[in-house]
Amino acid sequence: MSLFRPCVERMKGYTPGEQPQESGWVKLNTNENPYPTSPAVLQAIERAAGRLNIYPDPLSTPFRKAVGELFGINPEWILPANGSDEVLTLLMRTFVGPGETIAYPYPSYVLYETLGEIQDAQVKRILLNPDWSWDLPRAKAELADVKLLFVPNPNSPSGTLWSDEDLLALVPPNGLLILDEAYGDFRDQPHRMELLKSGPGSRIIVTRTLSKSYSLAGLRLGFAAGHPELIAGMRKVKDSYNCDMLSLAAGEAAIRDQSAMLANRGRILQTRQRLTVALTKLGFNVFPSQANFVWATHPDRPHRSIYEFLKSNRVLIRYMSFPHAVGTGTQSAPAGIDGLRITVGTDEQIDRLLVVLEKA
Repeated sequence: MSLFRPCVERMKGYTPGEQPQESGWVKLNTNENPYPTSPAVLQAIERAAGRLNIYPDPLSTPFRKAVGELFGINPEWILPANGSDEVLTLLMRTFVGPGETIAYPYPSYVLYETLGEIQDAQVKRILLNPDWSWDLPRAKAELADVKLLFVPNPNSPSGTLWSDEDLLALVPPNGLLILDEAYGDFRDQPHRMELLKSGPGSRIIVTRTLSKSYSLAGLRLGFAAGHPELIAGMRKVKDSYNCDMLSLAAGEAAIRDQSAMLANRGRILQTRQRLTVALTKLGFNVFPSQANFVWATHPDRPHRSIYEFLKSNRVLIRYMSFPHAVGTGTQSAPAGIDGLRITVGTDEQIDRLLVVLEKA
């Protein structure tokens, strides 16, 4: 007899990107920022380190104030968490009971499905078109019983940015739309926090992370933004001191030093364009990206073989397969797709990637 909950016994669990511990790798597989964080962050951590004998502020007040000033929203609309992945977990625990339904676009971030399985919820995959667009009539028809619809915008692995019009059309009639903006700082448009003040805004929650654009993946800090009534409910569910003192100090300093973040962002966008052109010359199809990665497919070469050849040369990218996705052959039947998601690294890292790809 198993001691595990039945839903845990059944699930496979989420597989994160590889994290080799030895040096010498070109690591382009987990969408980390290749550039150092702001010097102000390190100074803030050093100051906070002298107070580790006491608990952090349970409401993360200075950090919430900094975020509120940046996005033009009241701090009461903000809930910090231990990375945006914890925000997603809090959303599940707050709003979804066993047997209730969540949904997410497919292909996208499969952690949503794992979190649904942990909660013993029903999970709907809303199939995207082969060009990564929504089939809105089909999608809206599937939302009647959905408590939470998770939408990464920009999407991973494609880098797709969907329009406000499409997003507002996808608010579930009896649930919440969760806009996961993990890669939001890399897109051409500004942030979409103003959607929270639109007509359906009281049923929209935006999630953000400092892992990507602020170069803080190792500290684990993110936040949710939404109507204060929704945030108050989530606050009941979080751990008392869910964010540690060092992360909060670093996060506040990072948010307040926009010049450092924007400088790194500019470098990444330039390299993204160079990478896209170079991959295209090598025969890849590269989907236009609004994130800090690109999605590349090749018409002739097996994607897994390319990934394995790169890994054998100590270059890591992410091979991804979505067996239930709608392929390019037909709209009516899932055909499955796979491809390569490549993080935009430094120019030196990208040079090494391209040299090895040419050998492949």
